Amino acid sequence: MARHAATSSHRPAKRALLRAGLTVTAAGAALGVGGAGAAAAVEPGPAAAPAGFATPLGAVDAGMPLQVLSSAVHHSTAGGLGPVKNLQLDPLANTSADPLDNTLGTQIADFKPVSTGFVTGPLTQGASLADLPALGPVTKLLPG
Repeated sequence: MARHAATSSHRPAKRALLRAGLTVTAAGAALGVGGAGAAAAVEPGPAAAPAGFATPLGAVDAGMPLQVLSSAVHHSTAGGLGPVKNLQLDPLANTSADPLDNTLGTQIADFKPVSTGFVTGPLTQGASLADLPALGPVTKLLPG
């Protein structure tokens, strides 16, 4: 029988797994934003005159949703990026099987010698993103 004519019995299972995964992802995002909203509602903020709109429960500050959303984004990225900034980049660093441990150098006449050790050196010593010469200061700008 031709492949296009064969019935695919595993397609509904894939679709069900995809739906379940999307549901769990949406629930996690809702809990993250809701938790940050609850935390922002509990923490006392600066006393300011309400510049929002009136509701049956009282005046609502128009800037509060934006403040809660920015707080949620900051806290969720800090939790996700913090460990990544300090993770060892080369899993084979400080081992005899490390392919980046080989350096190549040359010197022409009386000029300074040039070597690849400057580039691969931090990686072979087990550096993380925060330890790299060029990216280290940039990673300090990221939350976490």
